[in-house]
Amino acid sequence: MIESESGQTLVLALGNPLMGDDGFGLAVLDVLRRTGLVPSTVTLMDGGTWGMNLLPAIEAAGQLILIDAIKVGAEPGSVVRLVRDQLPRCFSHKISPHQMDLREVLALAELRGHLPAELVALGVQPEDVSFRQSLSPVVEAKVGMVAELTLRQLAEWEDRSNLLAVAIA
Repeated sequence: MIESESGQTLVLALGNPLMGDDGFGLAVLDVLRRTGLVPSTVTLMDGGTWGMNLLPAIEAAGQLILIDAIKVGAEPGSVVRLVRDQLPRCFSHKISPHQMDLREVLALAELRGHLPAELVALGVQPEDVSFRQSLSPVVEAKVGMVAELTLRQLAEWEDRSNLLAVAIA
């Protein structure tokens, strides 16, 4: 894998499995762990709903794949892929200091100069984000596909790293 000065390749799954389709990222993470195909140089992390506690892991990553339910206004179950510059990063007015989401974490990492250079978000448009412990069928049907897209992204980064090593040698 191509690694920045700060380091590792991180696959960070986000979401709350008690809120229906919001648990999508964790379902994909489970599949990735069971495949045995993730390179040993890659860290798989359950980011759950940790908010600002994720900042050190995000800043330490040279390459980062975020896996989550991603609301983009598409049809439920639509696969979504966003690259670094397409990801929203902002600070916004909150009613409570406990309302911290990934946008603020990414904004702070960028402000501090530590947003990973290689950053991809993979996920699906959720259908139902209500209190329930299962994914909707249309979203569950995409878990394997997003796991495969994650493995492809990791392989692309690894291939680029191998090409650089050959070019330097």
